[in-house]
Amino acid sequence: MKYNEISHFSHPQHKLKFEYSEVPFKCDGCKEVGIGSHYKCSAFCDFDLHMQCALPSTTISHPFYTKCSFQFLSRPPGDVPRYCNACEKDVNGFVYHCNSCGFDLHPCCAKLPMVLNDGEVKLFLYRKVSAPCNRCGRKGRSWSYRSECKKYNLHVACVREMLVDNWQELYFGRGKGPAGKLETKIPSLKNTLQPLPHQKGKGKMKKGCEIAGLALQFVVSALLGDPTALIAGVVGSLMSR
Repeated sequence: MKYNEISHFSHPQHKLKFEYSEVPFKCDGCKEVGIGSHYKCSAFCDFDLHMQCALPSTTISHPFYTKCSFQFLSRPPGDVPRYCNACEKDVNGFVYHCNSCGFDLHPCCAKLPMVLNDGEVKLFLYRKVSAPCNRCGRKGRSWSYRSECKKYNLHVACVREMLVDNWQELYFGRGKGPAGKLETKIPSLKNTLQPLPHQKGKGKMKKGCEIAGLALQFVVSALLGDPTALIAGVVGSLMSR
């Protein structure tokens, strides 16, 4: 459900308005990067929230963890550093936490679509896959998106790493540039996708990387909180700059 204007406990002084932007932003809830549909302070404070962080569920379940009940928390529990079980990155803000198992999920990771489909490429989310990742060449690790043909795999963790590596100067050294604007650079695909062993020949290798590149656009857009064909196209255009 989408509301044009909401009140939120994390920013009680002003209303938040629904906004669509093709410029990346940093979510003040989970502290992760976002793009596309989100909520922004109506009084022009520098305050943004992913849709998933602005309108969270009190509790959720997930098909990968059938015995778990995840509770929404505004901060990580305890004093020990915690990481997201989907993307393996640190949890620094809003989180879904299972008290009995100790598992944690970023709000955007918790809501990652089980299937990404643009009509040409269909990707399925797996907790683990036995095939190597097209980005790092390794097996296992975090959750992965795998193509329907099972030739292309992308770890959620690898895509997160690409975002972190390219956006670590997000606020001047951690976020915003001199003009107070967020950098719009999304990871380039050049030299980031590894051809798998079965992709022999230049033609097949090129085609394989093109398909994996398109898959990467959709995974990036899903991780940023807006897994739509429109925003995936925006991500793709930014990647090619």
